[in-house]
Amino acid sequence: MNLVNKSFGVVGASNNPNKYGYKVVEALLKISPNVHPINPKESLILGQKCFSDLKKINKKLDVIVFVTPPKITFEVLEKNFSKSNFFWFQIGSFDEEVINFCKKNKLLYEDKKCIILESEKQI
Repeated sequence: MNLVNKSFGVVGASNNPNKYGYKVVEALLKISPNVHPINPKESLILGQKCFSDLKKINKKLDVIVFVTPPKITFEVLEKNFSKSNFFWFQIGSFDEEVINFCKKNKLLYEDKKCIILESEKQI
């Protein structure tokens, strides 16, 4: 999948450089200016306005990346699956319930590849 210049939402974005929520935002910013961090506890991440909820973004995104525990992933996905046509689940962010929801609703998703590694291939 070509990720360059896509619009991204990163659910579970973080200001902590040791967390994957930070590393994902950092990697995506190298290939696209349209990265929208989602974290209710932050206002700015890596210079990008941080949104408390996906619903606060007034447009459909190309890809929504999850870097959250499976329970949170499911809750956010269930309420916001119309915000994108493609969902990327980082390792540890999904479980059978999340995947079954995607299949039931015919959602396109990736659950086997790391978006950081995939974005680096496209620089």
